[in-house]
Amino acid sequence: MAAADRVARAAGVVPGMALTHAQALVPDLFAPLLDADADGDALERLAEWCLWLSPLVATNPPDGIWIDSTGCDHLQGGEAPMLDTLADRLASLGLTCRLSLAETPGAAHALARYGRNDRIILPAGGQGAALAALPVGGLRLASQTEEGLQRLGLRTIGALQAAPRAPLTRRFGADLMRRLDQAMGAVFEPIQPLRPRDAIVPRRSFVEPIGTPEAIATVIEVLVDDASRDLVQRGVGARLIDLMCERVDASMQVCCVGLAAPAYEAAHIARLLKERIETIEPGFGIEAMQLVVVRTEPIPADGRTRGLLATEHVSEGLACLLDRLRNRKGIEQIYRLTEAGSHLPERTQVRVALPDASRRKTKPIAWQWSAQRPARLFPTPEPIMVLSTLPTAPPRLFVWRGGRYRVRAADGPERIHGEWWQDAEEYGAIRDYWVVEDDEGGRFWLFRQGDGVHEWSGDLSWFIHGVL
Repeated sequence: MAAADRVARAAGVVPGMALTHAQALVPDLFAPLLDADADGDALERLAEWCLWLSPLVATNPPDGIWIDSTGCDHLQGGEAPMLDTLADRLASLGLTCRLSLAETPGAAHALARYGRNDRIILPAGGQGAALAALPVGGLRLASQTEEGLQRLGLRTIGALQAAPRAPLTRRFGADLMRRLDQAMGAVFEPIQPLRPRDAIVPRRSFVEPIGTPEAIATVIEVLVDDASRDLVQRGVGARLIDLMCERVDASMQVCCVGLAAPAYEAAHIARLLKERIETIEPGFGIEAMQLVVVRTEPIPADGRTRGLLATEHVSEGLACLLDRLRNRKGIEQIYRLTEAGSHLPERTQVRVALPDASRRKTKPIAWQWSAQRPARLFPTPEPIMVLSTLPTAPPRLFVWRGGRYRVRAADGPERIHGEWWQDAEEYGAIRDYWVVEDDEGGRFWLFRQGDGVHEWSGDLSWFIHGVL
């Protein structure tokens, strides 16, 4: 038996058992023939599906997937929510899984297969204590090595750690201690990222390692030119791009950029990537660079693009600006304003987050605002001192921020009632708004609380709410 589901395991069937023994335990056992090639293809397709979570994904045959989630957990709300989201999405595909999060691929492999729980998050530096009680099979050893260690009484990883290294290395070879050191984090273990099928993945290897910003920028231009040609041929634009830099120490530096709208212009994409060069740590040198277009979308039918040269369309220039700001290091929050369905001016707009650079699909941005309000609307109205006024007329003179303003013209009033369905205290409240102009041409938006007739409508105090 190569594998067994939970129902079969509950009946006593385990992987490695002879088929006849398993059929003796479960007479009606369904046991299809193993198709290793089909299983490998399915595992690779599942790994490609996991690219929504991280650009660094690799298969761990025969039944595992490695995901380097460094820097990706905050996009899902943290490490625990990230695992919850991954488990829920796998469940929606009809798959069961065991998930573990650790500092090293070796520790994650061992905990996912031999840990006590289906979901484990290992704190930094906790490999030694967490792996000590697990069987040595969790170190991905050859079957002969594993059997030899068990005959010596070294059945757990903790016992292997406590044993002398030199005799074991002479007997079983260097691979035994290398696997142990990789799991503990003493030896770095790189994973070879999966290359998606039919993906746009231009790559360049170098005779000599590079490390200067100028050299990296030059390679970016070459890679982007190749990717741009493929995008044009397919009639699509890039929405998410990963730049992978392979260092000489076998580690990987990944730079991710997202675009507000599908784009294929080389100049625009290259500029976004060059602005992220400062986040790349070349170490002792970069020996290869690869550009992966993770997500694409069709170019709009009207052919409009989002490039730097498309300045005739305001929305296109705005999308380009958003791309540059959102991918710049240090800018945490970019938002736009949208209507909130409120009568009170300070409530008519709310902040709405822009589509982020994650792998989830987002809706296009609609930059529209139809309300007629001052160009500068204060977050909260500011009280003013009013002189020489009539109950049903705007003030002729008012004092604001230490300055005196004499009104020579006014337009209004615009009456706005309180939103009693939002706050019971606003029931019956009234504001009368006026646009006034002073002797020097300044225009202000003033309002009075109350209608000037009923005391319950307001106390007749005056405020300034904006400047036109």
